[in-house]
Amino acid sequence: MKQFYRRFTAILKARNLEFFRDRSSLGWSIVFPILLLVGFALVFSGEGKDQFKVGVINATSVKADFLNTKFVEFVDYSEVEVGLTKLRQHRLDLLVDFDTYSYWLNDSSPNGYFMEKILLSEQSLTWQKETVSGRQIRYVDWVLPGILGMNMMFSCLFGVGYVIVRYRKNMVLKRLNATPVTALEFLTAQIVSRLFIVMFLSAAVFIGCNFMFDFYMLGSYLTLFVIGLLGAFCLISLGLLIASRSRSEELTGGLLNLATWPMMILSGVWFSLEGSPEFIQTISWFLPLTHLVEGARAVMTEGAGFYELKSHITTLVIMTVLFLGLGTWLFRWEGDGR
Repeated sequence: MKQFYRRFTAILKARNLEFFRDRSSLGWSIVFPILLLVGFALVFSGEGKDQFKVGVINATSVKADFLNTKFVEFVDYSEVEVGLTKLRQHRLDLLVDFDTYSYWLNDSSPNGYFMEKILLSEQSLTWQKETVSGRQIRYVDWVLPGILGMNMMFSCLFGVGYVIVRYRKNMVLKRLNATPVTALEFLTAQIVSRLFIVMFLSAAVFIGCNFMFDFYMLGSYLTLFVIGLLGAFCLISLGLLIASRSRSEELTGGLLNLATWPMMILSGVWFSLEGSPEFIQTISWFLPLTHLVEGARAVMTEGAGFYELKSHITTLVIMTVLFLGLGTWLFRWEGDGR
């Protein structure tokens, strides 16, 4: 028993010292939760959680007491049809146009009923009421692109970035460098392999879950596949860029985590950024996962085609070319600038 205790305590002490002496892991364990808290605090900044969401046509030019109602999030829309689409999908409780004194209500929305009562009680005007109907988008329908996108992000970044660094550290790349294999051939094979794995697994998960949940799908499956393919390619290129020179698995792991945490919070994976501070939405636009998730969500819930997705597609293509070009240019077989 005494020998067991000595061996146990020796291993326990050694493992604890190993962790606390690894400044990268220790620092990230402390910094990461702080970054998450700061991110959520910025996104959900305000007096409290809003209970209702009302769309207002050209809200910036409207002055009405109704817009001062507490616990109601008012979203500005320039086009009525955009607001009506969200109202049909129960993503809005009410849509109001103060220029024509009209409002639209989903006849199957309980929240819309209460917002109508509040609107009519605060505005001594003659309103024109119109009703719409439509299938409600469940949270599982809305969050599906975010979950699949986040899974693709981790698979692309760590599946390429971490693996290349491990190859470099274990001298696999050094041996390959002694063969006729060129850097272009090696990197192309890595990219195509990871792209095939990510798309195959994502498609299998989507098809399998669709049988169970019958997802809300208005757009084309081909369009959804293309936006997923572009997003995965962009994320793989980012992983290649991060791992282009480093030999340290700890450093690379920290950099990969540093790349993933803003995307988990600011790319609309779990919640919509609509109505969040403008600078948050600006930051999210520079994150590749944002365009993957928002593009896939637009295809599924709004029936968007390639033309409607042109901004997301263009941004993903530009990011991919930038990441891939820099990653290829900086790539070293042995790393550390050699």
